[in-house]
Amino acid sequence: MEVEERSPGPVAAAVPPARSPRSRVVPALGWVAAALTVAAVAGSAVLDAVTPESARAAAEAGPGWAIGLSGLLLAVPGGLLVQRAPRNAVSWVVAGSGLFWAVDALASSWLTYAVQSDPPLPGASVAFWVVGRLGAWLLLGLPLLLLLYPDGRLPGGRWRTVSMAALACSAALPVLLLITPSEIADRRAGTSTPAVYADLDLDLTSLPLPEWLLLPLLTVAFPLVALGTLLPLAVVGHRLRAATGDDRRRMRWLLWAGVVDALVMLAALVFPTSTVSLDLALAVGLTGLAVTIGILRPRAFDIDRLLGRTLVYGGLAAGVVVVDLGVLAATGALLGNRFGERNALVVTLAVVACVYVPLRGALWRIVRRWVLGEREDPYRVVAGLAERLERSGGAEEQLTAVAAAVAQAFRSPYVGVEVEFARGDRLVAEHGQRPAEVQSLPIAYRGEEVGRLLLPASGVRAQLVAGDERLLADVVRQAAAAARADSLAAQLQASRGELVTAREEERRRLRRDLHDGLGPSLGAVVLRIDTARNLTVAGRGDEADRLLQQARDDVASALADVRRLVHDLRPPALDDLGLTAAVRQQAERLLDPRVAVTVAGAPDVDALPAAVEVAGYRIASEALANAARHARAERVEVTLARSEGALVVTVTDDGVGIDPAAPAGVGLVSLRERAAELGGRCTVECPPDGGTVVRAVLPAGTGGAP
Repeated sequence: MEVEERSPGPVAAAVPPARSPRSRVVPALGWVAAALTVAAVAGSAVLDAVTPESARAAAEAGPGWAIGLSGLLLAVPGGLLVQRAPRNAVSWVVAGSGLFWAVDALASSWLTYAVQSDPPLPGASVAFWVVGRLGAWLLLGLPLLLLLYPDGRLPGGRWRTVSMAALACSAALPVLLLITPSEIADRRAGTSTPAVYADLDLDLTSLPLPEWLLLPLLTVAFPLVALGTLLPLAVVGHRLRAATGDDRRRMRWLLWAGVVDALVMLAALVFPTSTVSLDLALAVGLTGLAVTIGILRPRAFDIDRLLGRTLVYGGLAAGVVVVDLGVLAATGALLGNRFGERNALVVTLAVVACVYVPLRGALWRIVRRWVLGEREDPYRVVAGLAERLERSGGAEEQLTAVAAAVAQAFRSPYVGVEVEFARGDRLVAEHGQRPAEVQSLPIAYRGEEVGRLLLPASGVRAQLVAGDERLLADVVRQAAAAARADSLAAQLQASRGELVTAREEERRRLRRDLHDGLGPSLGAVVLRIDTARNLTVAGRGDEADRLLQQARDDVASALADVRRLVHDLRPPALDDLGLTAAVRQQAERLLDPRVAVTVAGAPDVDALPAAVEVAGYRIASEALANAARHARAERVEVTLARSEGALVVTVTDDGVGIDPAAPAGVGLVSLRERAAELGGRCTVECPPDGGTVVRAVLPAGTGGAP
């Protein structure tokens, strides 16, 4: 019954479309593969634990779980990808690669365990074939991932031909190893099969091909493996250049994985580990993580910033390690001949500790300052800015000095500073040539956003950590305060002149209106009354009545002039009705009767200083007039409230809003000027859902009756 009472639309939206059994089974296969991967690695670890170390030495094999660790790190990414993106071939490559690594690890552990027995346990020959022959197909996982990422399809056009050639190069060696007899493969590698494998069938899929044919083919196949990795990298570069939007973010996730993998491999070369290949497992796991995030949630993190930080700090760390090792090796080589091998290490460490280590910190700071600027020395940055501001004159020069100081501190090729002033003016100062894409950081002054700081959106030096953003905020806050103070001083001086001018203009207007309008009108009334009296004495009552009527009209006109003068000085409705009722009366007078008007005022808004009351009335009237002339609104709401010792006037309409590209008119400027005269502020905003919101905050002190 409840379903029948609902409308058809929401029911259709609420009930998900029916899923076929296949659509439910296919995503679950990813977690099945993940479970099998975990089980295979666990089995490999158990077999490694019960296998004696002597058996591993005789088989010349390492622990199998070390191989399966790569598959274990791909299990969860593979399961997530198959569940969320089952139609993407990359999902199956990741899940399948993880399972393949785990199976290879289990086969390796079983092989080492099985050959202990005499005869070997069942399955030993198959395990040898999986490890020695089928395991070569693991080489195909990386090129396949690079070629299919991110949409699961090979690229089109000539790049499809390149992709097919890359796959052929990568598959050449695994195919040859499947059919090459073990003796020929051992001679090609220059090794011999351990004696413990003598009772196994080592050639389950080998073909009786001559050595003169297979050896040249193997010689060519090994370099083709490297070519099969380089060609996919070219395809990735092509896709990265052509990608836009989220696809470009996905490609940059893959690029980040490549950078991290390169750093991991470099660390493995500098600091070689034991037979447990943890570095390879870490690289594979990070690649799977990056691919998963890139496909499922490319916007989860700011990949541009992450990539930039990885390049900067990874490169600096690698450079420091290389320099340290170089200094240590050079010192050891120079001193080794003089002190002998026995004391060379001690002397080398002593010399490095006394001479190089004190210089290392200074060299590190110099390199970082050259790469990243002076961002790690906040005092130096602030002191340099203060010195620049002292030498600067007006607001424009100060903002230019700020832009130059930030550019020098952060080694940025471009810095822009935009500051908006109280009257709606905007001042822009730039240092360097503006790039195509910039990132914007807000500039706040006393809790209010007054401008923006513009920096390049891309590049190594554009990547900011939290400390960099705090330093920028401190620097720009001081700059904004200096520029705002200079601007306010200029505005104060201009306001003083405007006040004097406005006062004298108002006096001139009042004098002109009284002298030229009201004075002659009252003088004419006096003359007409005297004439009427004379005519009455002479018995000419009709003419006297006509003159008295004219005198009455003149008095009415003079009274209208007096009311106009009084209204210009202060609207009488404020004294007669109060602020809320006066604004309501003004709204009814200005807006079309078809417009729904709501005026709400708190009880305490009718007890305000005279200047605040008049300013609030004028701002509300101007906003209502703008809504009547331009908004084409159907509903207008006006609220008057007291908040933290200030009068808050808010006028909201549901009209067409204001075009952002339209210049500020006289009305909008007058709103800001009236608020600024009392030390307040007025904002005009257009919400995303339409309409216009005018909000004025006018300091009202402690209030009191006007």
